[in-house]
Amino acid sequence: MHKKIKLGIVGLGNLGKGAIEAIKQTQDMELVAVFTRRDPKDLNLDEPNVKAVHISEATQYKNEIDVMILCGGSATDLPEQTPYFASMFDTVNSFDAHAKIPEFYQAVNEVATANNTTSIISVGRDPGLFSINRVMADAVLPNGENYTFWGKGLSQGHSDAVRRVEGVKNGVQYTIPSEDAMDKVRNGENPELATADKHNRVCYIVAEEGADKAKIENEIKSMPNYFADYHTEVHFISEDELKREAPSYFSPRTAEELRRDYL
Repeated sequence: MHKKIKLGIVGLGNLGKGAIEAIKQTQDMELVAVFTRRDPKDLNLDEPNVKAVHISEATQYKNEIDVMILCGGSATDLPEQTPYFASMFDTVNSFDAHAKIPEFYQAVNEVATANNTTSIISVGRDPGLFSINRVMADAVLPNGENYTFWGKGLSQGHSDAVRRVEGVKNGVQYTIPSEDAMDKVRNGENPELATADKHNRVCYIVAEEGADKAKIENEIKSMPNYFADYHTEVHFISEDELKREAPSYFSPRTAEELRRDYL
């Protein structure tokens, strides 16, 4: 039998949990440890052969892990974590802040080159598998127009971004495609669409007690690469309302399913 690829995961949010399930379906890979900024005792991994380790102890695993899968958010986690882990491990991440990919590449490449490691960046849905679909479609229909519409649905990356805003206790963001824009495309009008013409972004925010809601709303709406180029709505609700109602506003999935998977 061939030697299995030894893997580590950094971060146990939705992406990290999904990575665990994917690894379990892959015969030539083995998960060694999950690294977290939280107390490892609080992870409740339920994986008897996988260690829960504080992120500060990652250096001790340089000889035990072949590839580290970085499952943090693109807004603040991956720009810091990727160069750090690339200095010790081969890494894979799903960085998806499109406009920042060139500078992110430069920062990671510099560290990986200096330490003789390999880092694969922006491996996900978009950019990632969907990017490959675009290339294939353009090859088959070179004179066609390329339009992308997402949703209706919850965005994990954008929800993570709003939760990083000072004064936000919890929050989610839903991406809502423009029905008018989609109708124009379906009718063969081949419209020229600006970023703001394609989607609306709807945020439901639980603010910290005493937080400046106007400041929070302005910071979200002006956030580059996430909301600044879109029609963005910000709604402030209670935490009970978020748990009870927000997941069912736009998603075809049940509120209970979304609470389980996203909140």
